[in-house]
Amino acid sequence: MEQDYMRRIVLREHDPPRAANIELLSRTARFALDRGFHVILKGIMSARRYGEMLSGLHLDHAGRSFFYYLDVSWTETVRRHSTRPQFKEFGVEDMRGWFGDAGPLDAVPETRIAESSTLEETVARIRAEAFACQSGAR
Repeated sequence: MEQDYMRRIVLREHDPPRAANIELLSRTARFALDRGFHVILKGIMSARRYGEMLSGLHLDHAGRSFFYYLDVSWTETVRRHSTRPQFKEFGVEDMRGWFGDAGPLDAVPETRIAESSTLEETVARIRAEAFACQSGAR
């Protein structure tokens, strides 16, 4: 579930503190998790705005949870954004504030993914961890 989609499209909301999208993300993730679905929650989620919600999901979920921080420089973020369909919806200046607000979370165990990791390597790593979880490994 994309944080941007829920916030910008479903709620037509900017990202102020205590925004409605935070509760919607939490409830949607909990709904799916409670019914045995896997959930991928994706977005730029600053600790200041989203940390409490993410920590709550982590603590309340009986299964394994994985959190990843894509440790990517500003220059690389801008380059990657230029290849996305959303490129025309919001630009570099819009992203500058989000980027400055981003950073690792303290409230959950988070794995850093280096900028040098390719898309294929990143996907393979996450899939390997998820499959290990499904086979009963901890």
